[in-house]
Amino acid sequence: MCPTLLSLLSLGFCVSLRIRAAVGKYEKPSLSAWPSPVVPLGQAVTLQCHSGPPFVIFRLFKRDGARLRKLQEQHFNTFTLGPVTREHAGSYTCSGASLSRSVRSSVSDPLPIVVTGVSTKPSISAHPGPLVRVGENVTLRCHSSMLLDKFILQKKSSTGHFQRRGEMLTGGHAPADFFIGPMTLASAGTYRCYGSLRHSPYEWSAPSDLVDIIITGPSRKPSLSAQGGPVVRSGENVTLICSSESAFDQFHLLKEGEDLGHPFAGGQSPHRALQAEFPLGPGTPAHSGVYRCYGSFTHSPYSWSDSSDPLFLSVTGSTTSTYPSPMIPHTTEEAPPPQEHSSTWYIVFGLSIAFASTSIILSALVCRWCSTPNHAAIMEGEPMEDRTVNGEDSAAEDVIYAHLDLRTLSKRRSTPTPLSPMHPSAKPIIYEEFNINQDHAEP
Repeated sequence: MCPTLLSLLSLGFCVSLRIRAAVGKYEKPSLSAWPSPVVPLGQAVTLQCHSGPPFVIFRLFKRDGARLRKLQEQHFNTFTLGPVTREHAGSYTCSGASLSRSVRSSVSDPLPIVVTGVSTKPSISAHPGPLVRVGENVTLRCHSSMLLDKFILQKKSSTGHFQRRGEMLTGGHAPADFFIGPMTLASAGTYRCYGSLRHSPYEWSAPSDLVDIIITGPSRKPSLSAQGGPVVRSGENVTLICSSESAFDQFHLLKEGEDLGHPFAGGQSPHRALQAEFPLGPGTPAHSGVYRCYGSFTHSPYSWSDSSDPLFLSVTGSTTSTYPSPMIPHTTEEAPPPQEHSSTWYIVFGLSIAFASTSIILSALVCRWCSTPNHAAIMEGEPMEDRTVNGEDSAAEDVIYAHLDLRTLSKRRSTPTPLSPMHPSAKPIIYEEFNINQDHAEP
């Protein structure tokens, strides 16, 4: 019995040595995720175990604490997970085996599968701003209103996938500040961040909004102007023109840091410089502000020129009609202008004032004329003996008017002064002219 036992022990020892030699002879497989190891909640992900012959059987494991739990075993090297839930989040590995299972590979390196969307998205912002000159620094701040104590920063690669650029542990509601700099072209790009809890490292929040970090300064600045001038009346169409002597094929217009779009160059100016027009539509007070423009190339979208000189646009006047948005064409029926009614009232009011002023002046003149003694005498029909005309004119001093009786004198009718009496007498009045410089009167 002893020889039999010794033979079995020897056989087992030899088999174990052969298996260990086979395991060490082949490279361990690798595990990858498509389209990404970061999977939104409810979507699917495909895991692929990469290994060569003689492995034709593949096993997928998920680490559960200190041990590996086998999930699937099949003759294909792809495993589909989904729609994913929070239970799918974790660390995965795979291994291969021969058809007889006598040869097995070692397990692959762990691949973390992260499930996102388990909480609301955080916010991300750039300080002092997303436009950074070469060599300067920028800080990306990630913050959430929820009680998250870990933040992860990702940057979009040239292939379109996001890669982890850093993570930071915080406490309570404190934000995470990711320092980037000195700024180079490699640092520019599109960033986003996630939030999570340190005891659940494979469960992340929804992704934040994207923020573009732009490097400025490699090229000469363009010029910015307003068609028709920087002062525009409300309701008039506003068009800003960005032009440059450099061969930019893309232009960007910003108003106080707000990106208003980046159309391609629209043509050449008279000086053969590329330019782009930015129609803003009918001017409103909201269009007033400081504008700048930049130029860039399509093959380097995160590298912009220097900023143009600032252009201050002022929209004056007020409007009562609603103007359509320049981005969404539609027609609106304008309300009739109220200026016509206002002009009519101004004309009527002005004529009333003029009529009243004229009436007052005429009344004052009439009162002044009536208060003069000579005029009063003539109007009342009194005799003008021994009355002389106002001594201002020397010729008038030599003429005396007398009221004579019609029945006793020969009649020489003369026209009285132009001032007609207020109450004319029924009997005709005869005036006789005497020259006091002659020695005797006319018979």
